[in-house]
Amino acid sequence: MDPVRIDKIIPGGQAIGTLPDGKKAMLWNALPGELVTEWKITKNKSSYIEGIAEVIANPSNKRVNPKDNCYLATSPWQIMDYNYELQQKQEVLQEILRQQKVPDDCFEVQAVRTDGRDFFYRNKMEYALYYDFEGAQIFPAMRSRGTHRKLPLSQSSLEMPSIWRKATEIIDDLNARHEEARRYQSLLLRSNQSGEVSGGLLENRKPHPKFDKLRDTILGQEYSYSPNGFFQINLPVYEMVLTEMQKWIKTDKVLDLYSGVGTIGLSVARDRNLILVECDKSAFLEMKNNCRGTNATPILAKSEEALGYINPDQTVIVDPPRAGCLPNVIEELRSKKPTMIIYLSCNPITQARDISLLLDTHEIKTCIPFNFFPRTPHLENLMILERKN
Repeated sequence: MDPVRIDKIIPGGQAIGTLPDGKKAMLWNALPGELVTEWKITKNKSSYIEGIAEVIANPSNKRVNPKDNCYLATSPWQIMDYNYELQQKQEVLQEILRQQKVPDDCFEVQAVRTDGRDFFYRNKMEYALYYDFEGAQIFPAMRSRGTHRKLPLSQSSLEMPSIWRKATEIIDDLNARHEEARRYQSLLLRSNQSGEVSGGLLENRKPHPKFDKLRDTILGQEYSYSPNGFFQINLPVYEMVLTEMQKWIKTDKVLDLYSGVGTIGLSVARDRNLILVECDKSAFLEMKNNCRGTNATPILAKSEEALGYINPDQTVIVDPPRAGCLPNVIEELRSKKPTMIIYLSCNPITQARDISLLLDTHEIKTCIPFNFFPRTPHLENLMILERKN
């Protein structure tokens, strides 16, 4: 096995170097500047390999000891200093924008914003269940990176402590009743910021139960939501995003597409002429409930089928799934030319793709990444576009 020198971290989160035969090596558990002498291959293609670094000849001075035994499965960037993580995320985002041909001569990618908390931030976890036949007991587990193998957890430092305590309590009860893990699909738990936990076990081949709803306050407004549905994972940093969004609401009319339970639109434009569009019926019903006492108009529809609500004299907010906006949504934004477009994304690659198609009608005013998911390669990115004169 020839050693490989790591050059940089690439979009997706792996470190990359070049083997003597010219093949690229994309490795987890490695940092720029390190010389990897042994690794485990998880994928071998003609032009590249993927794998996990196992022996490093010269560890980087940015390397730190990971907290958890499961870090490669859940949070592979536990190996680096936190300030270095923020720097790497900014550089990766800049590389994504270059790859997608988004010119950065008229704006700068700001430093990654964080509340400074890099562990115990997640308000939702879904554990697999691992059965130890030798000890005849169940453990919470995660899937090992690159395989379907379950990795039993002795601790986890990503989720709020209230979630880990509840998971331990539920699994202790299963063990006391001598249950077997194969009966269950997973253990789903969510906590609000007050430490109240809802959720439970999901059984194989049975409908998912409806769990008790939770409530949280975001920028002074209370919202209800189901543990089963979509809700932001890191609320303190989410509030930072919403505070920044509020500064750019310059029109009376606001359209919030892909609105979920309504937390973006209702937080930043509650006092405006607000329309919210959501296609998931369960989330829509939560959104309707959250709209009570406001003049907001909730719409049950797919965003790509609600294009008639886009108008020139409004601010349009989009927070689409990882796949980004469908082409007809982008085309309608190009055609109608709304005053402002506020684009929040959990996938900067598809976001940059979409933004590049809007640059003939709109200009980028700012680009601000937020560290929603510390110790992982994932990044939430906010881009603000204003219609060209």
